[in-house]
Amino acid sequence: MTIEKDQLEKRILVSQQKLSADFILRNATVADVFSLRWLKADIVVSAGMIVAIDATGNYEAVLEEDAEGKFVIPGLIDGHIHIESSMITPAQFSRILLPHGITTVITDPHEIANVAGVEGIQFMLDDATNCEMDIHVMLPSSVPATTMENAGAVLHASDLHPFLENDAVLGLAEVMDFPAVLSTESSMMDKLIMAMDAKVIIDGHGSGLSSEQIRGYRAAGIQTDHECVTADEALDRVSQGMYVLMREGSAAKNVRDLLPAVNAHNARRFLFCTDDKHLDELIEEGSINHAIRLAIKEGMEALQAIQLATLNAAECYQLTDKGALAPGFIADFLLVESLEDLKAIAVWKNGVKVAQHQEMLMKEYKKQEPSTGITNTVKLPNLSSNSFAIPFNNDGTANVMEIMPNQITTKKKVMKVPVINGLFTTSIEQDLLKLAVIERHHALGTIGLGIVHGFGLKQGAIATTIAHDSHNLIVLGTNDEDMLIASQELERINGGFVIVQDGRVHASLALPIAGLMTDRPAKEVALELKKLHEALHILHPDLDFHLFLTLSFISLPVIPELKLTDSGLFDVVRFKHIPIQVD
Repeated sequence: MTIEKDQLEKRILVSQQKLSADFILRNATVADVFSLRWLKADIVVSAGMIVAIDATGNYEAVLEEDAEGKFVIPGLIDGHIHIESSMITPAQFSRILLPHGITTVITDPHEIANVAGVEGIQFMLDDATNCEMDIHVMLPSSVPATTMENAGAVLHASDLHPFLENDAVLGLAEVMDFPAVLSTESSMMDKLIMAMDAKVIIDGHGSGLSSEQIRGYRAAGIQTDHECVTADEALDRVSQGMYVLMREGSAAKNVRDLLPAVNAHNARRFLFCTDDKHLDELIEEGSINHAIRLAIKEGMEALQAIQLATLNAAECYQLTDKGALAPGFIADFLLVESLEDLKAIAVWKNGVKVAQHQEMLMKEYKKQEPSTGITNTVKLPNLSSNSFAIPFNNDGTANVMEIMPNQITTKKKVMKVPVINGLFTTSIEQDLLKLAVIERHHALGTIGLGIVHGFGLKQGAIATTIAHDSHNLIVLGTNDEDMLIASQELERINGGFVIVQDGRVHASLALPIAGLMTDRPAKEVALELKKLHEALHILHPDLDFHLFLTLSFISLPVIPELKLTDSGLFDVVRFKHIPIQVD
């Protein structure tokens, strides 16, 4: 927040009761996140900044409101999120989460960067200026995520460096290519040095890394990790000087498992993040407010959970004027009646009420028009049903991917699969389905094929262009014909989701911005998403996990154990491509 000299003078004079404040929220039960206590006080605001937490009632203001003793907590901060996973633009994203009390997010736009490069990053920065929410950006470090797949762009330090001039940029985003770090690969070293020279934050991505490998990350200047799935992993990261971001998203839900690692001595090294969360869940339950609720339900003291979601996050990302209700801090706060449900009655941003009763009070800004460079990104080769054939010349012993519902990790299984006339045949009874990842950025014609267990699809096919991190087209099916139709329909609508049953498109959701997002109103998109899920239940009547989000991580070759890219089946543990057939 920039400030003029007259504003600064006014703040000081208001703090000394020599001028009237702009706004006072009276009779509040104020969260003191420094001392973990509640204060009965008025919150005094001038020029968007808190200038006093006053227990005397002596301050005067142009505008006042009575909190009637209800709880007031600092605006919540999401330490790491990919806004693209919400399927809406930053401007629309802001409007659905501010009513939940999330006033600041730190986002990594590597999803759109993997599709559209610097043009995608610039779109996100530009659109974020149309938001009431503060959206800070970390520069994508791994575009492409690895060399084991074909992405839409390649970004070097020289491509990223100009963005450091933007005040919204806080640092280098999650470094996920751990072999490049630990082998001191030149391009990765350039990015790390760029961030170090600029004295900005470097985020980590330590999924499955050993303590020794984390030691290498720390030597590289990497400061955070949001990929912990066990308390032991979290404690190891903290002991090595890292911040641990406890993740609660749509596919990866790790807060419950990590909470045992948090204690009175190390709590200041923990915060919450979302990472990836779909629109329907964001609208229904919010994000960081939901993580706080969960932590309290699991036994964490309320003020401790609030501290993690506010002050800890602000300090981790060097946001020195955010995360607390105290003089000198930006006036971002929310009013709640119950600490158990943490439902925001009203939300203030920079001292102005922006939401009330879960609805925005402010009108929408004019939306940022995307260029054709990021709205025409699905370019497929000529496909036929034969494109999905998986040949075998052995007894059918195969490397099979087993999904773990609501997790982004998979298991590698070696098992016999049904083979007829030398070709793998899907089996509904054994829950063995076909999976294909098709390069869609440059029409290279590369197609990776695999066999997957655990999705439980009973008929038809589903396809999407949301496939982390390179976002090629991924299609799952019970038969080749429906897989072909689903793929071709995705190209026609410029990306999104498609469900096909018995040779016809049963439902779809177009996401024409990089095949990842739409700029349509969030609630309108949510209604279409609901119809999509209803159609999905026809193909999978017993569905009890977030299938689309789980599917979207099947192609991410930095998350254990077995993944599929457009170049083929990839063993993450051995970090190499492997054949489907086991000889």
